Amino acid sequence: MKHISALHSSALRTVSSQLMNQTTMSAPNLEKQRKMQQLVNNQPMDAWDKCWVEGATPWDIGHATPVLLHLIEKGLLPCGRTLVPGCGSGYDVVALANNNRHVVGVDISETAIKRARELAVSAPNAENFEFLKEDFFTWAPTEQFDFIFDYTFFCAFGPQMRPAWAKRVAELLKSDGELLTLIFPVSDHEGGPPYAVSVLQYEKVLHPFGFQAISIENNEMATGMRKGREIVARWKREDSHLSFL
Repeated sequence: MKHISALHSSALRTVSSQLMNQTTMSAPNLEKQRKMQQLVNNQPMDAWDKCWVEGATPWDIGHATPVLLHLIEKGLLPCGRTLVPGCGSGYDVVALANNNRHVVGVDISETAIKRARELAVSAPNAENFEFLKEDFFTWAPTEQFDFIFDYTFFCAFGPQMRPAWAKRVAELLKSDGELLTLIFPVSDHEGGPPYAVSVLQYEKVLHPFGFQAISIENNEMATGMRKGREIVARWKREDSHLSFL
């Protein structure tokens, strides 16, 4: 069985190789990203809601995340109370929810939460999920979570906010809970959002709270221009056997 450091190195080599072969972002998505950056960098108070109002949402792929669906189908994810911060349209929230997993999707954008509720209004598993307009960094739920899924959330804010993100994860997650991170975009570009990320940057802020990676894999199911720019990492605060996709 490979040691975590070997998995880490292997994943990074794969990502680096694929990054060398990637093409440029499609024109529509590039325009959405430019608009999003303009709004977020110039109007920070309600920028994310304005992004949703104006359709400047390049992170929204229009469906549940493929690798998440794979993990759900294979029964490889924890049950219990689950949190999806920055849930947006809520596709992943609905996909995760079942009788054994109650999922809470939170987003700071009222428009995003309204959209998520409208899209999921007739979902057969509606009693197993909920959407809340909340600020992840100040929200105070009455119960902790067994599982947290983070995708296109960590990369939405700059490095100065990352220690606060890790602190909130540690506060919201039960001591034996699991954090699943889809690390994106793995690159060395300047500025953002999305800001460049790496496994090392996650480790830097998670290790002080006792989190260790139990699995690090390149995401072979990444879509479109995200191929070669994503790594799936699973984290726990207790000793555990390695798990794989």
